Amino acid sequence: MASKAHTALAALRAELAGEVFAPGDPGYDDARAVPNARTDRRPAVIARCAHVTDVVRAVRFARELDLHIAVRGGGLGLAGTGVDGALEVDLRRIREVTVDPAAEAARVGGGATVGHLDRATLPYGLAATVGRAPGVGVAGCVLGGGTGPLDRSVGPAADHLIGVELVTADAERVHANADENPELFWALHGGGGNFGIATALTLTLHELPRLAAVTVRYRPESGPAAVRAFREVVGAGPDEAGGAALYLSGRPAPRCAALVTYAGGEEELRALAGPLTALPHEAEVRGARAPGLLYPPGGMRAHWSARCLTGLPDAAVDAVCALAADLPAPGSRLLLLPLGGAVAAGAAGADGHPLPYQRAAWIVHPFACWADPADDERALARVRDACAGVRPWSTDAVPLTLIGDEGPERVRAGLGEGNLLRLEKLKRRYDPDNVFRFNHNIRPL
Repeated sequence: MASKAHTALAALRAELAGEVFAPGDPGYDDARAVPNARTDRRPAVIARCAHVTDVVRAVRFARELDLHIAVRGGGLGLAGTGVDGALEVDLRRIREVTVDPAAEAARVGGGATVGHLDRATLPYGLAATVGRAPGVGVAGCVLGGGTGPLDRSVGPAADHLIGVELVTADAERVHANADENPELFWALHGGGGNFGIATALTLTLHELPRLAAVTVRYRPESGPAAVRAFREVVGAGPDEAGGAALYLSGRPAPRCAALVTYAGGEEELRALAGPLTALPHEAEVRGARAPGLLYPPGGMRAHWSARCLTGLPDAAVDAVCALAADLPAPGSRLLLLPLGGAVAAGAAGADGHPLPYQRAAWIVHPFACWADPADDERALARVRDACAGVRPWSTDAVPLTLIGDEGPERVRAGLGEGNLLRLEKLKRRYDPDNVFRFNHNIRPL
């Protein structure tokens, strides 16, 4: 078997246009490294694919040797991407973004990030509602039903998915759209990487000639008033308004901030954010683009989770503000993300897409970031406590891209009980051996 594996690996090195790394190779440790320092995985082989033909060849290699397959897209998943002893299919070289301004659409490589997408689309005055930081992977966010800064205005990115190009567990190339493999296309609106490796996505873009943003920072004692004001600003404002209320770790106590984004001009934003800037505050920063919120500094340890809320009454505000009092430092945060608007409107007409969180009103998103491994248990406990503390107002639905491995019941809740049987049957058709299992897994029925 060792001889067979050696021969197969030599053939893979010769045939791939991209790079192949195995333990002991120069560059292996750099290739396996991920931003979350809590993750230290050692894949048997890393195939850094240059194009879709490389992906097909890599999957065949893994199936021939009965290796598990883990997929690395362009961004960061909480659990990391590699799996000890597995083949890691690294898509980060497949990151080209091609914009069709006349059709207001973009074809996005499976390894592209939000930063790649923004740089390609913004010169045309177009944007996609994908991710809240430049380092977020587009494919993972879209297929997993993730959220973005324009969700309230145009709906989540999964609702604007036009087509997907996949490599299946049998190393076959498959296209899915509304006309071709429509059942698979439905499943990819939230079903994530369960059905194949997404080498390209086509997304609808939206006209965005202007995007204004303001961040207002407050002293700790002003936090509850600021969060209530943000709730009213977004609740009474137009769907073009979004952003987040957030607590940032600091000493001697966490600081509260309100980020308001507006898909429009500075004057409209100034009027909209008036109740927030009228409160006593420490700083006010305005810019044409909203700052990234969710990406940890490289080399730091990180953990996060999320809870969706049916509403944000004063008691829930008080609970969130109290929970923020003991954030791990540095770089930790607790976010309140508004839903509603076009997110809720899409829930009624999206053919039952497996995105049940669309009916929620808010997302609580605790995000811990720290340096010392000795602080692991304390940081993990803070994230668990934050989610438990808002349970009285929560719904079980959650965007799966905002949580790690929290067990099959959370996956069931994130996809929706009514969708799961349909997804499991489709999994049996496209991946009966559950080859793509290192994800929010749907088991084949």
